[in-house]
Order: sequence, then C-alpha cells, then structure tokens
Amino acid sequence: MGALYKKEFKAYFNSMIGWVVIAFLLFVAGIFVNAVNLNGKYPGFEVSLGSMGIVLMFVVPILTMRSLAEERATKTDQLLFSLPMSVTQMVLAKYFAMLTVFAIPIGVMALYPLFLLLYGSVNLITAYSALFGYFLLGASLIAIGLFVSSLTESIVISAVVTFGAILLCNLMSGLANMVPRTSIASFIAFTVVIFVIGYLIYSMTKNYWLAFFCGCVAEAVLLGIYIFNRSVLAGSFSNVMKWLSLFDRMNTFIYSRMFDITSVIYYISVAALFVFFTTQSVDRRRWN
Repeated sequence: MGALYKKEFKAYFNSMIGWVVIAFLLFVAGIFVNAVNLNGKYPGFEVSLGSMGIVLMFVVPILTMRSLAEERATKTDQLLFSLPMSVTQMVLAKYFAMLTVFAIPIGVMALYPLFLLLYGSVNLITAYSALFGYFLLGASLIAIGLFVSSLTESIVISAVVTFGAILLCNLMSGLANMVPRTSIASFIAFTVVIFVIGYLIYSMTKNYWLAFFCGCVAEAVLLGIYIFNRSVLAGSFSNVMKWLSLFDRMNTFIYSRMFDITSVIYYISVAALFVFFTTQSVDRRRWN
C-alpha cells in the first residue's frame, strides 16, 4: 500500500496536476485574503475561507478525474489487481495520495492567520477550526470524486459528473427551499431517492434482486408512514436535504465561530462511505 501511495503521489506532480491544484488554491486564497482581510481590514480569516468553497467545484474534479477512470481505460487496473494488496488498500492508497496533494495548500494557508497577526488581532482558534473544516469538506468531496471516477472509463465524464455532484451539494439548501413542504411532495421526493439508491445498489452489485428487495422494503416503510402518520412527512424532505448539505456544515465553523464535532463526524462518515462505495465498485469490476 505504501509503495502505491508514493507512486500515486509522485504521479500528480509528474503530470503537473498536483502543481496546478496547489497553485490555483493558493492563488484564489491570496485574492480573497487580500480583498477581505488586507484591503477590507477584516480580521477574520475564516470569512475569506468561506468564500473559497466554490473553488472546490473546479479543483476536486481535476484532482480525481484520472484516479480510477484512466486505470480502467488503459487496462492498467488489471496490474493493480495483481499486486499483493487488497482492493481496499488500493483504493485507500489512491485516496490518501489525493488527500495529501490537497493538504499541501491547506498547510500553506495555515500560515495566513499568523501573517494577519502583524496587522491586528486575529481569532486563531476560529481561523484554524474553519481551516480544518475546509479540509474535511475537501476530503469528503474527493471521496465522492473518487467514487465517480470508479464508475467510468472516460476522464471527461468523470470530471463532468464530479463537477455536477459538487454543484448539487453546493445548491442543496437552495433546492430544498424549492421543494413544497407538503406530505405528498416529500413522499414523491423520497420515492425518487429510493429509486436512485436502488439503481446504485444494482450498479455496484449487479444483483437485481438485492436492489429490488431493498427498494421494496424502503418504499413499504415510506408508504406505511404516509398512510398512518403523514404529518411526519410534511417538510421532512427539505429538512433532510438541508441536514445533508456538505457546504452548509462548513458555515458552522465560519459564522458560528465554534468547533462543531457533529460536522466533523459527518464529514468523516461521508468520506468513509464513498471510499467504501468505491471499493465495492472496483471489487465488482475485478471479477467481471
């Protein structure tokens, strides 16, 4: 696993992707720090960091698009399967390599609050809590991008779908407000989600009956709730969407000025979940 991790990490800098990601993140961070903190004379580094969430929509697809899609397209994934390591170790090696590349500009940005101390008082606890939250947000999105890359052989499709997924995560709260808060609207929305989850289960396992069974059970539970206590569903889909929003949880670190352990656990859980999905996707392809 260690050898593959080193190989993947070096590959990002041999292909210039690592340099581009680091330079772009630091360039944008410099612009916001200069505009908000220096010219705007605002001491909160976390506010500048909060404006950089949208940057991940462009950085993460570039970082993750080649991770597994290129291996699949060039058939070099068969060589990886022959290595003395499990599929989980292979996926983790690739994930940690991308996470390390992303951590480099985060480490450089950790110096910014110290520089701002030269010009006034800075709440270092809030600044570094927000920076840690930003890193966890990136880690979650990288895991999502890695999963998308495992589903296709096309680098372009991987990048576009990852961009769309992150855009959806960014707009989730706004979309939640557009969903009617009636019981029937939530019932229909949850039914669509159950269908999508069923399709994902089928795409990862190729087991039609497993996907069908899980979908039927979930839909039966939802239908039972709608029949016997439909008031519970009123506004529930909107609330769930807002609770699941990755980008909204970043605001807790920035504007609430607190270290939210719930959001930390949530980010780690999302990253672990999509790494698991990636492992299942790669393992299924291994035996096909």
